[in-house]
Amino acid sequence: MPALPFIDLNTLDLETLQFTREQVYAHLPHRFEFMQLDGVIHIDRDAQVAVGLREVREDEFWVRGHIPGRPLFPGVLMLETAAQMASFLSQELQPESRFLGFGGLDNVKFRGAAIPPARMYVIEKVVELRSRRTVCDAQGFVDGRMVFEARITGMPL
Repeated sequence: MPALPFIDLNTLDLETLQFTREQVYAHLPHRFEFMQLDGVIHIDRDAQVAVGLREVREDEFWVRGHIPGRPLFPGVLMLETAAQMASFLSQELQPESRFLGFGGLDNVKFRGAAIPPARMYVIEKVVELRSRRTVCDAQGFVDGRMVFEARITGMPL
């Protein structure tokens, strides 16, 4: 059974970005096909919770081959999106922190699919925030349904 959402998406204005794609990637080094976040909708610094947006589009590089005739947003890209969100959140909460690289993934569960076109909302909740390690729990939602959950550990690079 999936965990409860860390935040009720219905309480947020999902059409307004707090941080645009350009503002996100002013902090993150990813470029080209690996710019997975389309923006950040909400950050609650006190609760250490954030919501990011990923527009799953029909013209992306992976659509042709994953799965022909029925494209499914790859789980590895869902997790990459969540990891980028964790790195961005870490830098927003600790401005002196550096970009985070993957340190580990735990408790990963895929619970549904993101079929383009779709809007995937990634909710991150900080579990641990230190200078040498950040741990976040992540949840992904499409059409109000949880499609993945995971615990992400990031290490500064």
